[in-house]
Amino acid sequence: MPIKMYDLAGAEVDRRFSPFCWRTKMALAHKQLEVETIPWRYADKAALAFANWDRVPVIVDNGKPVVDSWAIALHLEETYPARPPLFSSAPSASRFYNSWADTVLNPAIARIVVLDIFNHLAPQDREYFRRTREERLGARLEEVVKDRESRLPVFRQLLEPMRQTLIAQPFLGGDAPLYSDYIVFGSLMWARSISPMRLLDPADPVEAWRQRLLNRFNGMPRKAPGYW
Repeated sequence: MPIKMYDLAGAEVDRRFSPFCWRTKMALAHKQLEVETIPWRYADKAALAFANWDRVPVIVDNGKPVVDSWAIALHLEETYPARPPLFSSAPSASRFYNSWADTVLNPAIARIVVLDIFNHLAPQDREYFRRTREERLGARLEEVVKDRESRLPVFRQLLEPMRQTLIAQPFLGGDAPLYSDYIVFGSLMWARSISPMRLLDPADPVEAWRQRLLNRFNGMPRKAPGYW
């Protein structure tokens, strides 16, 4: 029986753009597990009532709901130890990347692509998204993104520690990708899925790393609708 995964979708049902869902999709592929994705939208909160949760990703594994991308990764590692490991040692070694992406990387990306997200949403999601994001960001979406091109150099500088790591090795996990890679890659897949604005310079080692991950799992990430 495949694992069921509730996955955030835009107006186009195959445009899946949540950074947290991309972490989970990559983790499931890494573990070589069969998955059935179920499109979910912000207006569908009642669909997750069975899990006592209101956002995605949510997976159902052998009848058991598991919520939150980090908790899902831990569940997969514990439940399927014979399959390729997501962590090089203790999961705590990847916790830095999880916290950094949640508190630094994702907020920076949001201020660049938030209006693009709105433009890709199903009609029933737009009022909720605009209201909650404008409350969170303290301005209208149009104001938030109006100077985004000028902020690209600052955004790229945020990636410098990661860049220096990738100069020395092909993946954050070392010679092969691990969950630490999927955490950060999920954030960039978020932007790729809904915005034509390229966040990375083509010569950046981070871009070379992203291209390597786009090719993983028979090109599954690259085949997803996106812009760059």
